[in-house]
Amino acid sequence: MSRVARTAKDTGKKVVHSNVIKTYIKAGRAAPGPPLGPVLGQRGIPIGQFCKDFNEKTSGIRDGIPLPTVIRINSDRSYTLEINKPPVSYFIKSAAGVLKGAHKPGSHCVGKVTLKHVYEIAKVKQEDPNLQIQSLERICTGIIGSCLSMGIEVVRELDPEDYRGFLERSSEEAKEIREELIAEKAGYR
Repeated sequence: MSRVARTAKDTGKKVVHSNVIKTYIKAGRAAPGPPLGPVLGQRGIPIGQFCKDFNEKTSGIRDGIPLPTVIRINSDRSYTLEINKPPVSYFIKSAAGVLKGAHKPGSHCVGKVTLKHVYEIAKVKQEDPNLQIQSLERICTGIIGSCLSMGIEVVRELDPEDYRGFLERSSEEAKEIREELIAEKAGYR
């Protein structure tokens, strides 16, 4: 068989999908449209029923919070949902009062969180199945690393008035950095 014929034969093979889907879905906002609808539809899951189930299960959570979700699909096209706590980055940004991490982490600090924030985030995340076997100290270490990679400083204490001024200055610096990056990008075109 020629190489072209083998290639044509291989392209006709049926795609086998995994029976596990890992995704982020916003609380109360599961909808049958993309990106979720097509992924579930390819696996024969009734999309409308799934959206209804998910939105009911997350009705007690503030609308729009991203939730890591594991969907396990059975051979009879039924499914089970495993909904975890929001990602660490969501908690960090909320605690720091920022919308985004730094454009250049390490050279620019966009926010600050206290060690108490880190501890509280770790207590919540420790309930996730994949972190239940981890010590609280290890989870805290991981959260501090996430803070640093997002350009958020971890401090012992924060004065609300000083922090408000810091956020205003940081916002101005972020605008300047964003403009520099846009100018750099325009220069490459």
